[in-house]
Amino acid sequence: MTNQTNGSYCKFNEDFKFILLPVSYALVFVLGLVLNATALYVIVFRTKRWKPSTIYMFNLTMCDTLYILTLPFLIYYYADENDWPFSEPFCKLIRFLFYANLYGSILFLCCVTLNRFLGICYPVRSLQWVTARQARLVSVAVWAIVLFCQAPVLYFSRIRDGNSSRVCYDTTSPELFDDFLVYSSVVSVLMFALPFMLVMVCNGLMVRKLLEPAWASETGPDGKRRHSAANRSKEKSVKMIIIVLATFMLCFLPFHLTRSLYYSFRYLRQVNPAQISCTVLEASSVAYKVTRPLASANSCLDPILYFLASQDVMVNFTRKIKCSKPPSVSQCLTTQL
Repeated sequence: MTNQTNGSYCKFNEDFKFILLPVSYALVFVLGLVLNATALYVIVFRTKRWKPSTIYMFNLTMCDTLYILTLPFLIYYYADENDWPFSEPFCKLIRFLFYANLYGSILFLCCVTLNRFLGICYPVRSLQWVTARQARLVSVAVWAIVLFCQAPVLYFSRIRDGNSSRVCYDTTSPELFDDFLVYSSVVSVLMFALPFMLVMVCNGLMVRKLLEPAWASETGPDGKRRHSAANRSKEKSVKMIIIVLATFMLCFLPFHLTRSLYYSFRYLRQVNPAQISCTVLEASSVAYKVTRPLASANSCLDPILYFLASQDVMVNFTRKIKCSKPPSVSQCLTTQL
């Protein structure tokens, strides 16, 4: 790969990405499609009453599913060593959907966390604040924000014909990179940094609330401790906090940090080639490419979050599957009781 910055060339050897990205995207596509399809089936066909959390999880699952459906085209593109076989409008559409659904996932994860935070820290007031109608309005607002903020991708995404291949830029063409850097920085702050800070604060307050004595196991008439509904809710909340934090810390944070470093170094070298060496620029580029599959892996973690949040629904779902098999009527009745 040759990176041109203001007349100064850096020759990158990035052959590793032609194996790393297709293989990792293929794994995410298969695993994510199965998990999200199962989650969608349970939400649409097995959930009778949609609570606010269900609405947010449905939109989160839709984001992940639409995101996953863009991966086959990128798998083919990178497996063919950056040779885009389709038109420029389709390149723009794939890049737009890729990032729109990525940031949609971040914002809906933020909504799920905020909804859980209100239910734990303000259980009485949240009955008025958090309703299904408000959740639908918030979901519409999130989609509108994501589509508006990612619309410039349709302008910046370009293709360029080379000697033997056609490149579909992940960023933009070199002459538009300065403008793209400003846009990318604003999007990273508004659609990642601020939601990430909100998620960290809400999770911290939830942990503090869950550690209060009121959330401890209740004591029965016989003086022995017993697991109450509050205790089960505590365990589920702790698992959800771990999954959400793991998604942000392992998937989104490394991707945004390495991307910001790469873009910054690329801009600094463009301004003054002596400031940033080609070795540093190449190292930041490699780090960015390595963390891109991590950002995609969130599509496999989000359905797990839904399964934890809806344990009762999943238990009923698995029971119905067991009861659909022929074993015995008595066994089926016993399982349902």
